[in-house]
Amino acid sequence: MQLKDKVAIITGSASGIGKEIAIEYAREGAKVVIADLSLEAATATAAEITQSGGTAMAVAMNVTDEAQVDAGVAQVVAQFGGVDVLISNAGIQIISAIVDFKFEDWRKLTAIHLDGAFLTTRACMRAMVAGKRGGSIIYMGSVHSHEASPLKAPYVTAKHGLLGLAKVVAKEGAKDGIRANVICPGFVRTPLVDKQIPEQSKALGISEADVIRTVMLKDTVDGEFTTVQDVAQTAVFLAAFPTNALTGQSITVSHGWHMQ
Repeated sequence: MQLKDKVAIITGSASGIGKEIAIEYAREGAKVVIADLSLEAATATAAEITQSGGTAMAVAMNVTDEAQVDAGVAQVVAQFGGVDVLISNAGIQIISAIVDFKFEDWRKLTAIHLDGAFLTTRACMRAMVAGKRGGSIIYMGSVHSHEASPLKAPYVTAKHGLLGLAKVVAKEGAKDGIRANVICPGFVRTPLVDKQIPEQSKALGISEADVIRTVMLKDTVDGEFTTVQDVAQTAVFLAAFPTNALTGQSITVSHGWHMQ
């Protein structure tokens, strides 16, 4: 078990990519924390993992709420004795042309992706430093951390921003054995992506099949979606990596859509 007894907080993990990472981490021996906006959904996911033989707890966490983030991390430390891994995964998507984009939607999206990443990072770094056992912080970026697409101005901006945050965390955290990296998936068939297909179809005036074929998968080497398991396996690798040799980096998991 690569992550035996590691305590991992995973935000937005009641569904989608976050849930798959939580399940995979539990298989690898980690004590997983399902941190989600919905305590009910988080509790259900934690129970599912526990029933399968893993160790999990649920925490209600609005990642844009400073007090709730700090309280949630304190709850984890009290329950499990520390924090070893943070997966900053919570996120949303809003599709619109810049000229039509509502400022309130811009602020909502960037707050979840960037404010949420900062607040959870700060709280977990404090716990990691106090625990004196190092740690790994992993941000859920995107191919849009490196490239742009129409209709996604705040999302692309936020995902680029996570690269900068990870690099600073890598510099500041090194002395305490804290590493930071970014996973940059291509399109993963989750509810977040499924929601985009009709939205992009309407905005671009093309069929939903053409959105998949000519927008989402056109630059992949094989016309395939990235899977949640692809991302989860990458998250295990990054969390289990033993030294500061791999920090401040981004790993793109996209069937060749973006090549660094």
